[in-house]
Order: sequence, then C-alpha cells, then structure tokens
Amino acid sequence: MSGIPSMHPRELKALGDFIYQELGIVITPAKKTMLEARLHRRLRALGLTSYSEYLDYLRSAKGMEVELPQMADCVTTNTTCFLREPQHFAFLAETVLPQFLERHRGEVFHLWSAGCSSGQEPYTLAMVLSEFRERHPEFIFSILATDISTRVLQEAQRAIYPLEDIECVPVAWRRKYLLRSKDRSRNLVRVAPEIRARVQFRRLNFMEEWHFREPMHVIFCRNVMIYFDRATQGRLCAKFCQVLVPGGYLFIGHSESLSGHDLPLRQRVPAVYQREE
Repeated sequence: MSGIPSMHPRELKALGDFIYQELGIVITPAKKTMLEARLHRRLRALGLTSYSEYLDYLRSAKGMEVELPQMADCVTTNTTCFLREPQHFAFLAETVLPQFLERHRGEVFHLWSAGCSSGQEPYTLAMVLSEFRERHPEFIFSILATDISTRVLQEAQRAIYPLEDIECVPVAWRRKYLLRSKDRSRNLVRVAPEIRARVQFRRLNFMEEWHFREPMHVIFCRNVMIYFDRATQGRLCAKFCQVLVPGGYLFIGHSESLSGHDLPLRQRVPAVYQREE
C-alpha cells in the first residue's frame, strides 16, 4: 500500500478500542480491510508511515481536535434520502403534530434530527412542518440537525442535491421548496432559502457530554444505532429520554430495536416510541 505496511492485528485492536471509546462504534476483525483502506488515505495525507503513528497522532491534543472528525468520516457510512421511510413522516404529520397543537398551543415545537448526514432528513422534516404550519399559522417550530461528520454537515448546509435524489418528493413540494439550477445541464436542485433557514446544523458526538437549553418534543435518530453495541445503544437512548419531554417521540430505523432495554418508552407504531408521561 504505497510504502505503508499492512495493518497489524495489534494496530487493529488498538484503533478499534480508540474508535469505540471516542465514537461508540464497534470495529470487528471483519472490518479490517475496510478500515485499512479508508484510513490509508489519511496516513498518506498526513505523511505518516504506519497505523501506530496515526493512532499516536489521534491521541494528541491536535489530533483529537483536527483528525478525529476526519477519522469519523472514514468509519461511518452516510446513506440517506428525502422522505426515507415515509410512514414516519406521515405519523409525524397526522398524529404527533395535531396532538402537540391540541396540548401545547402557543409553545415552540422542538425537533432534533440526530445523525442528520447530508441534510435530506432535516430538510424533509422542515417541509412537513412547514406544510402543517400553512394549515395552522399558530404552529411555531425549531429544528436542530446534528452529525459527527463535519464533511456531511458542510454538504447539508450547502443544500445542493442531484435531481434524481428528489424523485420521491411530491411534485407540489418540489415546486414550493426546491430550486432548479439555472444551468439545466447540471441537473441539480437547491433547497429553498425559507426551508434552509428552518434548520440549525451543529456537530455533535454522541459519546461526549451534551445537553440542550430546551427539551425536545421529537427526536429522529434513524439508522445510526446500528453502529453501536447494545450497551451503547441503551446508554444513548437513556440520554435521549432525558432530553425528551414527557409524551415526546423517538423515531428509530426499522432495522433497529429497543427491545430488552429498560427505558421509559412505549412503542406506538413500528420504530416509533413515546416517552411515558
């Protein structure tokens, strides 16, 4: 590999331990080839000659500040799309929002897209909430979107997507909320300014300490916990419960499960849980 020796099993274990400690992500021996290939690019960029040197750099003050986000990009896969798992957005619009307006009229509705990737999820949420606000002008909302990856957060803030990414977006929403590039040959769209303004992006590592000034009414954390072991999933969901208002909702991915965890949550529909009041 261009002069860089193959990753030794000791290096794999040491890097795996570091990644688990700092990011909560489990690296099994089966992921060696993937990890080696992705980190190889970082070693070359930094002029390092071994994975042990790279780990030493990661542990330094500068490495923790500058390189840890880069490594997080290497060990995660950011797959998302507009209106992914559409039944979740339908449940939000048809059940959660009317219920909130009935019980908390005059309050701000706080929603958190946790693990927002390149922005399609929080922008979809902003469209859903904007549609509801059109019918109920008294409805006020705030959306926070976080991810550990600075690279995907930059993509999210640019809010520019290939035309094929919006095929599942209703035509009426495309006309209202998505802008075609003036150069039609580029086949790009950009999320409209009024929707972009509805979403606040922020970098957040679930393994660090975090808290919010305002409690959340809804948390979307979908297809993120698949990276974590059960103990880490349980701790993370317990923290979610701490920032959810009583009666608030947690949305997870359909391939994920909270069964076996002792949490103050009850399942309402598949992959949607409500905090006990």
